[in-house]
Amino acid sequence: MSALPYAIPAAAATFSYLNARHGLSYDLPMLSALASAAVSTKRHERSDTFNLFYELEAQAQSRENHAWIIFQGRTWTYKEAYDTVLRYGTWLKSKGVEKDEIVAMDFVNSDTFIWVWFGLWSIGAKPAFINYNLAGKSLVHSIKTSTARLVLVDQEGRDKFNDDVMREHGFVRTELERDGRAKYGFEMDQSDIPRSVRNQTKTPQAAVDAGAVSEPLRRQLEVVFFDDALALQILTLPPTRLPNVARDNQTRTSMAMLIYTSGTTGLPKPAIMSWGKCNGGTKFVSSWLSLKNNVLYTSMPLYHSSASVLGVCAVLRTGNTICLSKKFSHKTFWPEIRASNATMIHYVGETCRYLLSAPPSALDKQHKVRAAFGNGLRPDVWEAFKERFGIETIFEVYAATESPGGMWNHSRNGFSSGAIGRMGTLTSLLFASMLCLVRMDSESDPPAPLRSPSTGLCQICDWNEPGELMYKLDPNDISQKFQGYFGNAKATNSKIIRNVKVKGDAYFRSGDLLRRDKEGRWWFVDRIGDTFRWKAENVSTAEVSEAVGKHEAVVEANVYGVQVPHHDGRAGCAALVLKDSAATAMGDKTPLPSEQTLHSLAEHVKKELPAFAVPIWLRVTREMQITGTNKQQKHLLQQEGIDPSAVEASGDALYWLKGGKYQRFTKRDMELVVGGGVKL
Repeated sequence: MSALPYAIPAAAATFSYLNARHGLSYDLPMLSALASAAVSTKRHERSDTFNLFYELEAQAQSRENHAWIIFQGRTWTYKEAYDTVLRYGTWLKSKGVEKDEIVAMDFVNSDTFIWVWFGLWSIGAKPAFINYNLAGKSLVHSIKTSTARLVLVDQEGRDKFNDDVMREHGFVRTELERDGRAKYGFEMDQSDIPRSVRNQTKTPQAAVDAGAVSEPLRRQLEVVFFDDALALQILTLPPTRLPNVARDNQTRTSMAMLIYTSGTTGLPKPAIMSWGKCNGGTKFVSSWLSLKNNVLYTSMPLYHSSASVLGVCAVLRTGNTICLSKKFSHKTFWPEIRASNATMIHYVGETCRYLLSAPPSALDKQHKVRAAFGNGLRPDVWEAFKERFGIETIFEVYAATESPGGMWNHSRNGFSSGAIGRMGTLTSLLFASMLCLVRMDSESDPPAPLRSPSTGLCQICDWNEPGELMYKLDPNDISQKFQGYFGNAKATNSKIIRNVKVKGDAYFRSGDLLRRDKEGRWWFVDRIGDTFRWKAENVSTAEVSEAVGKHEAVVEANVYGVQVPHHDGRAGCAALVLKDSAATAMGDKTPLPSEQTLHSLAEHVKKELPAFAVPIWLRVTREMQITGTNKQQKHLLQQEGIDPSAVEASGDALYWLKGGKYQRFTKRDMELVVGGGVKL
């Protein structure tokens, strides 16, 4: 009698066991996507076609009538988009834009953003994406550090460039505005600009060679304001395709674009997005997400790499469709998704929490969305978001524009719910030598890696022990994986650490505390600098936020450490947006919470958190301060600290834990604290 009928079930049982233990079926799609990205990168490197303009051209030929862009109810096919991009390229050449020149863009999300962006790529130029929320000093700094001589601005940003603002920041009008443009002259101190960047800005070479770095660098800046008339004019131009030589000599480390850091703790820095990362990363994401016959919806800003590179470009690589929203809004989010028949939504930061905080609707599950893709989905929101809106799958990503790597979690069930990354046995073995978690000295300022007294090497974390995530670099050629910040060697070098595992090695510092467990899951703990020390214990703001956020009255929690006179370390303070409040309101200020809510909150945090982690102060606010990508701001909150005058001037209310209850914190209370009459 044949043994085959018995062998098949036995083999199936063996595979099932190995798969459950080692995550084989989870790893294989990821490894396949990685292999596909590696092959694609090598192919484009050999043919010198890293520029994704060539991908648009190919899709325009093979899928000419398939929709690529949907924006505000209008659809553009790949062929229509390609022709439009060529016309914008023609216009940009008429403006004198040269190969490899950097051009700054200050646009809200729109079809025009994409035409300008790919129009620049079509002629071999490089865009610098300016955060459209910036104004004043931060805006001017971003433009100056890009070294752009041409800035393209949409109508919504026009007021930020009026003469009074420009004059205040050292710009002098050199030509009257005409045809939607204005020209300015300004000076920069060369001592703030690295030699390589000074050379690109056409400084007289003799002065550079002579070391005259203290002389002011005189530059011209042209600002062009886009309006309907200019857009119509561009569409009348011929769709001229420049020969390949206009885009050649691009390597995997060459700049594709500049994308700025958020600037939450300082002025924004231009991070170099390389062609290798842009090309290979988008191929990986499109394969990993299985983007086949999909419509991806994003309301995240295109100036951020998550929406532009992992959204628009990933969709392009597979010839699919992206529905673009102007800005995130509760009112437009689901209607635009339903109108476009979107099958996947893209999120960043607190987006899912804000959607969850809206009143329930009978239409919550009336859509075709099968998956959500993005980064920053909090553990306390994860399952509730899936359940309410009927989302089957979460594709969570952990990455940064300048980072040489990332984390990926394809989650269908509760096993990896809340994790920023997951690896099976095969993937773990593959990446074991490429990354590590390093123990940190939380008492140093700023926090520094702990090193062995005998070897001088970093101390590597055990399972479930928080540590800074680091990515391995080639110590002899850092730029192969990390291209750094444009024109800012100091900031670039600050992200590199040497002698981590062995003498002479080099790693990229992520600036984030993570932990990993034996099941291959990676968990976000906190940003380094956000974690604070209180009563000789380390407190994770992320973990406290998660615990506080589980209270039924809390819509959103943002936890940070505050300095307290006569006390070491930092005490915990939680900024809260609450659902209910007392009838008594403070004019146009934040309504006060009820005594019942305050009592319930105190009982909740004492139950959920160890004593040292319980927030001593609560700052009740009407609306949380966030970045343009829906990430929480802490910097300004920390600056105002526990000063009741500053907090109330912002329209908020401050409470503190006294006698086991949260009570209003007044100026008199502050005087007692300052006078040393209070011991926490």
